[in-house]
Amino acid sequence: MTILLTGGNGKTARHIASLLEEANLPFVIGSRSSRPQNIGRHRSFDWLDEKTFQNILTPGEGMEPISAVWLVPPPISDLASPVNKFIDFACSKDVTRFVLLSASIVEKGGPAMGQIHAHLDSLEGISYTVLRPTWFMENFSTKGDFQCDTIRKEDTIYSATGDGKIPFISVVDIARVALRALTANVPDQMDHVLLGPELLTYDDVAETLTRILDRKITHARLTESELVQKMQKSGMSAEDAQMHASMDLIVQSGAEDRLNTVVRELTGSEPRNFSDFALNEAKLWVSRN
Repeated sequence: MTILLTGGNGKTARHIASLLEEANLPFVIGSRSSRPQNIGRHRSFDWLDEKTFQNILTPGEGMEPISAVWLVPPPISDLASPVNKFIDFACSKDVTRFVLLSASIVEKGGPAMGQIHAHLDSLEGISYTVLRPTWFMENFSTKGDFQCDTIRKEDTIYSATGDGKIPFISVVDIARVALRALTANVPDQMDHVLLGPELLTYDDVAETLTRILDRKITHARLTESELVQKMQKSGMSAEDAQMHASMDLIVQSGAEDRLNTVVRELTGSEPRNFSDFALNEAKLWVSRN
């Protein structure tokens, strides 16, 4: 059994790869470019280039065939089409297990990842799991991400979420659930909404960072249009800025105001809380004015 991780340079795949390595389980990483630490396991893969589909699913020397795939859709507007084509191709190569990274607010049959979810559900002879995490804690700590950069450079978090609450989850916990879905004996056709252990507003996040970093971090409450402008000035495309701002309005409406015990039930331990996450990542927010 060999596991394929798409989105190989992304937040989730990197953590899943570490867990697979610790467990001494064979895996390959698919992405358009490799990172130095992954060169030996890297395969060139592009969702928009079907010629790479064959290569990524061909076993290397001494390697078992690919049997399970971690699906991270590409960041494009019509993301379902290439992913569904790949799923069909993988099925023709006897891949029988798929684990899809979706989002907490996206139901089966809904837009984007919801269309991939529906496609998986329509197929026979496979097992699948859809993981639907809420917002990542690591969006605050990944250099190059909007929120991380404004914390480091401006001591400010910008959002249009108002008093909306989010049960932020760490990628570490998503990876633990994903490992189980990719490797364990689990029932077919599972759908898990993954939430962190506490509900936080962006004001709460700013207060926590202020305490841990020992410098004032402010939550700047913006309108949707103001946030779009701010994100575009940071270098984000107009399309991406509008998408992110629209998601903030969904949070403002209360759509993420919920908790569950899914991570604990699936992994046997509580998900990481934001204070512990921030303490562990504090060095990443050193000011760079």
